[in-house]
Amino acid sequence: MIATRLTERLGLELPLMLAPMALAGGGALAAACAEAGAFGLVGGGYGDLEWTRREWGVATQRLANTAAAQRIGCGFITWKLDQDASALDWVLDQPLQPKAIFLSFGDPRPYAERIAKAGARLICQIQSMAQLPQAVEAGASIIVAQGAAAGGHGATAATARSTMVFVPEAADWLAGHAPDVLLLGAGGIADGRGLAALLMLGADGALLGSRLWASKEALPSDAGKQQAVLAGGDDTARSPIFDVLRRKDWPAEYDFRALRNALHREWEGRENELRANPEAARAAFDAAVAAGDFSGANVTVGEATGLIRDLPPAGDVLRQIAAEAEQRLSGATHFIRS
Repeated sequence: MIATRLTERLGLELPLMLAPMALAGGGALAAACAEAGAFGLVGGGYGDLEWTRREWGVATQRLANTAAAQRIGCGFITWKLDQDASALDWVLDQPLQPKAIFLSFGDPRPYAERIAKAGARLICQIQSMAQLPQAVEAGASIIVAQGAAAGGHGATAATARSTMVFVPEAADWLAGHAPDVLLLGAGGIADGRGLAALLMLGADGALLGSRLWASKEALPSDAGKQQAVLAGGDDTARSPIFDVLRRKDWPAEYDFRALRNALHREWEGRENELRANPEAARAAFDAAVAAGDFSGANVTVGEATGLIRDLPPAGDVLRQIAAEAEQRLSGATHFIRS
């Protein structure tokens, strides 16, 4: 369909990559993306070794002895690796080795050598231009420029970049300093229009999170996914509230976008109070999670939730996005002249 440097170098059929979504992007979803011709990333996230073993095993079993096994990798939260890198070391030592390791939210340089020795590509997600030279120094072969619209973690609301401006600025810097390094855009991409826009802005492809969070193979419950179908982009917010409720001690420069449910709204503007005395709110959150009650439990999607209207298999999502992007790009000249 659409050939880019990403498809050529990684042997892909589609210029698309699954975001390594912690606790949501398991082995079945990563494998489905790889089978569809995109690149699948298991969401190793916080580096839980048991979880990584289980989900990497799911992907391995499904992809064993197939060409799609060349299109799979694993992602981790970098500052958590600083505390315990056992899951990274384990996955790099598997018979089916990851073809890429995706790192975000911290300095990737301490892990670059062991990733390179294992023969895996290093993919670094950045949230600011200041992080770009560091990622290139680490030896990243692919940079992901993550914009503010992304679901889950990203730069705080005060400093987060717009995907529309961040991607071309990063593309210009790479063209002048590291032209062989590939660039993907992330944050708010859920259909072919978004992919086409990224390619026009200078990216080599797109990283997809929320749109694939709401797919058949993703790990969240069907009830949670249905909340994403019903929501619009205005129903999301970026804040530290769910991190406090979930007992996640994230660095101050990052926060978390999800749906603004009743529990989130209760604490908006009262974040310092929540941090100082979180016990009652955490109990309410825990009870909601146990009951599958999404007035309290988090639904981790970004602004792209406003473009999600169904819950199809991941392969169908990917092929539709690529086909729509191809159609948009092929008709762009006619559209402009009209």
